[in-house]
Amino acid sequence: MSEAAFQAIQRRFAAHLRDPDNAPAPPVEARRLQIYRDLFFNNVENFLRLGFPVLHRLLPAARWQALARAFLARHRCQSPYFRDISREFVTFLTSDAYTPAPEDPPFLKELAHYEWMELVLDTSEETLPESGFNPDGDLLVGAPVLSPLACVLSYHWPVHHIGPACQPQAPLPQPVWLLIYRDAEDRVRFMEINAVTARLLALIPAAPLHSGRQLLATLAGELGQPEDTVLRHGADLLARLRERGILLGTRLEEVGRLARDE
Repeated sequence: MSEAAFQAIQRRFAAHLRDPDNAPAPPVEARRLQIYRDLFFNNVENFLRLGFPVLHRLLPAARWQALARAFLARHRCQSPYFRDISREFVTFLTSDAYTPAPEDPPFLKELAHYEWMELVLDTSEETLPESGFNPDGDLLVGAPVLSPLACVLSYHWPVHHIGPACQPQAPLPQPVWLLIYRDAEDRVRFMEINAVTARLLALIPAAPLHSGRQLLATLAGELGQPEDTVLRHGADLLARLRERGILLGTRLEEVGRLARDE
């Protein structure tokens, strides 16, 4: 058999495994082919079930199976690694390849993204730095250091509350802000925050050499609030964020210059 002919059989075999209802079966003995089909689908479906446990519980069994099969048949993954299946599934749900069914909850896409983000933080190879910052530094005088394992998310649905006993049918009046982070014990945690806290956390990496006082002054200007009021409440907020490990401390470099600027 020529290489071209062999590759043609491989492509036909792969197409059939992805979509056995529509792709013709290759010239393989039926019993063996069924084993391959079951192994392929069950492996991928198992990864999806582990990655999206809440979504799996909420969907009827038949719909979950159909959604997994649609993902295999219609989506072209950009990564060959099993660890990226959850990301590819979220991409599928936001693409034209996904066709909603009547039993799909209106929050399906956001819930899937929320569950995926927990996996992202849990499996991230990023680690907390051990140097380059002062864990006990003054967060107002120095430049706060944000954990590389912290991420701010915004959703129109209360995804952190959704489950069998909570399945809203209408989005929230205002988006909910969630902070997801991995702590020093490598546990992934979630915290609901307000829009002001979300904005402060966005300002830190945007102005990495600004002191906490400068960041809060910027925030006060954006809010149109008295600077001393924002500074007082902001100092408490910065301290709480450090207690949770979301802020690691203050930068060592430029500390002297920042202090003089104050």
